[in-house]
Amino acid sequence: MFKNINTAKDLIALIILLLVLFLTLLLLSCSEAPTDPPEDINEPLSLETVVPEDVGYSSAKLDAVKQLAESSSFDAMMALYDGKVFFSWGKVTENYNLHSIRKPLLSSLYGIHVAEGNINLDATLEELNIDDIPPSLTNDEKQASVRDLIKSRSGVYHVAAAELDGIGWTESRPERGSHPPNTFFYYNNWDFNTAGTIFRQVTGKDIYEEFKFRIADPIGMQDFKTENCNYQYEYDKSIHPAYHFKISCRDLARFGILYQKNGSWNGQQIISSQWISQSTTAYSIEDTTLGLGYGYMWRIYLSGTDLSQNWGGHKIFGHTGLGGEQSLMIIPELKLVIVQRTDTDKQYTSTDNGFEMGMMIVNAKL
Repeated sequence: MFKNINTAKDLIALIILLLVLFLTLLLLSCSEAPTDPPEDINEPLSLETVVPEDVGYSSAKLDAVKQLAESSSFDAMMALYDGKVFFSWGKVTENYNLHSIRKPLLSSLYGIHVAEGNINLDATLEELNIDDIPPSLTNDEKQASVRDLIKSRSGVYHVAAAELDGIGWTESRPERGSHPPNTFFYYNNWDFNTAGTIFRQVTGKDIYEEFKFRIADPIGMQDFKTENCNYQYEYDKSIHPAYHFKISCRDLARFGILYQKNGSWNGQQIISSQWISQSTTAYSIEDTTLGLGYGYMWRIYLSGTDLSQNWGGHKIFGHTGLGGEQSLMIIPELKLVIVQRTDTDKQYTSTDNGFEMGMMIVNAKL
């Protein structure tokens, strides 16, 4: 009997010892620093690359585009069919200044916040307490609405930041008070810059942080960093800064895909389809010769015009920057997005053949 009791005690002691050892090991494993996650966790997926013929384009004809690109001022180009890359050339991962393509990016944020009820497009400058350095805005100018600004039809012809002399800014600017709000189109940096001020004032959000949160991250931009962006203040001209973006060719392509897919990304509606339609409708004719219209900070290449016919006669919308050194073109009917980029921080000589290469890509369709 005594022997049996000792055996039972020994068994119990062994079980307790094993439990203590198990708990000790468990505590040690919990206290250790976590291991690095797999490299691909939370990493955005790369854009799918396909053979041109698989999506209906000729590799031979696209080779001719590459040859022309080699002698151009461009540093990167991409073309995508329904989100798939069938043409890629140059430094597509480098972040370059977007120049005027900053405007469609702000337009996308407007669309989100208008849908959420945070921005009233019919609010006037007077209601929003918007003014500028002397000569300050007149009472008539203050009747311009936010909608007038994003259509570039405010009638406010105040000097603005980021206007480049020598390309028509100062020469073509109408006289102050010459046109009431929403009666005349003038491609107006004051309108675009002030739209940025209003966005920050009304939403309480920084443009770059909000773009990252609402657009860049959800669609998987791989190179975008808010620290690469900057506000350009020129207080001797205006209190309203320009808002410059630096974005890579492949990230701008993603932005184009978002619009080509009517604001949807992987089943998530990022921008309402209603805003896509409204913002890419022409409310003004910017260039009658080319048949170029303007929407809510988007350029529209009107169907039926000579320019549109050269691109297949389809509706095209997009934007250019610095006279065409930056270009984003979207042809929804063809499920086509074309991006062209130039590093304007370095010395370059413009070859002005971006439209030619764009048309070559369209005409490379089998």
